[in-house]
Amino acid sequence: MTIAWPLATDQTFVDQLEGLYVEWSAASVPEPTMLALNTDLAEELGIDPDMLSSPDGLAVLVGNAVPAGAVTVAQAYAGHQFGGYSPRLGDGRALLVGELIDRHGQRRDLHLKGSGRTPFARGGDGKAAVGPMLREYVMGEAMHGLGIPTTRALAVVATGEPVMREVVLPGAVLARVAASHLRVGTFQYAAATGDPDLLSRLVDHAIARHHPQAAEADRPALALLDAVVQAQAALVARWMLVGFIHGVMNTDNTTVSGETIDYGPCAFMDAYDPATVFSSIDHQGRYAFGNQPAIMAWNLARLAEALLVLIDDDEDSAVAAATEVLSRFPEYLARVHEPAMRAKLGLDPDREQDGDAELAADLLALMREHRVDHTMAFRALGAAARGDVEPFSGLFAQPAAVDAWLGRWSSRLGPDRVAVGAAMGRANPIYIPRNHLVEEALAAATDGDLAPFRQLVEVVSQPFDARPGLARYAEPAPDSFGPYQTFCGT
Repeated sequence: MTIAWPLATDQTFVDQLEGLYVEWSAASVPEPTMLALNTDLAEELGIDPDMLSSPDGLAVLVGNAVPAGAVTVAQAYAGHQFGGYSPRLGDGRALLVGELIDRHGQRRDLHLKGSGRTPFARGGDGKAAVGPMLREYVMGEAMHGLGIPTTRALAVVATGEPVMREVVLPGAVLARVAASHLRVGTFQYAAATGDPDLLSRLVDHAIARHHPQAAEADRPALALLDAVVQAQAALVARWMLVGFIHGVMNTDNTTVSGETIDYGPCAFMDAYDPATVFSSIDHQGRYAFGNQPAIMAWNLARLAEALLVLIDDDEDSAVAAATEVLSRFPEYLARVHEPAMRAKLGLDPDREQDGDAELAADLLALMREHRVDHTMAFRALGAAARGDVEPFSGLFAQPAAVDAWLGRWSSRLGPDRVAVGAAMGRANPIYIPRNHLVEEALAAATDGDLAPFRQLVEVVSQPFDARPGLARYAEPAPDSFGPYQTFCGT
């Protein structure tokens, strides 16, 4: 069924990239009911939130109806999953509805997740449950609030039908908005077809959509690689600053835009430890917190391999040029991470001084040794800058263990300690989506109570602003909660 849609739905992906999708329709949903509507995002897109909650709006958001003129497609991509190459993955339970131009003139994908099996499905039912789709909503809003590039949920709509997992769960569809859904795996798929025209069209499309400056370069494919390396280095740097663990950094989950995508087994770290892993299937710790920069560099090398034939006709020259670009990853990461870390410590973000990096490294080493909460430590350091040291030192089992570090740190701060503390408050969040609170909210929502979910979204959407009555949202999980595991099967 097609319906009138009060906003133009463009389709450059479909128009330009035949060979990278399959036209497909969503499975019919018996009783769509709005669970969560992102009114701020809707208004940013120029969509009336009331329209989205109407019968026609709900029909589009679950795939029962398609905007007039739109063609829904399942996108094709390959990917390295935990290091092993899968030549044909694709949207097994998702559909691209089309592209919208938001109020800022930016092109955004509207994408449905949990809309039924497609030809790329790999044994699953193509459906999704309420809990995991609301999880993606809250994580996306938390990341957006933290200023980290991310896909975002426009809505989560209950389907009115059960989903069979280990237990029977209520079903839902996530309507997701992204700068695009182009992935490293998209390029791997195009390269594997052996069709240079398809790969070339994909490169042109990605450049026009995300990195237009690359079109003016002598070797646009190489310039595209460099732009993606910069974007992803900046993204991972921001993850590391807030203790975020993606959990499944496969190449099909690595975007060309530099947005975070796919919040299946992700989580935020409590006690600081680079070896932290939450994903139940990451048995070797491949995607542990501290491994994320190296894994992203590895993923980008897979993008470079896919682009070699367009970088230079001579393979050796292409490899040399791509390798030189990839070698810049640590520099690009440091460009974002080091000034931001100085800001977190109350130091001058715009001017590095001798000893800054060592000061940060020594603090992290102490936090790891004493299993100190990552978010609480940096937030409490702002109070220490203003003269109240106890909230920070009290996080350590042996407070005297940090006295020497505190002395070194304090001697480097500027004279206006009130201003320093205020700046640190803008750099260090007080609220993150704590794992125990996420699970609490999702369990309640699965049972029909959305109040804890709504409260959690409201809190983490403004992560830097301390507010009365929200103390529990700033506290780590009780001892009875752990150990915590997350799961990919969303």
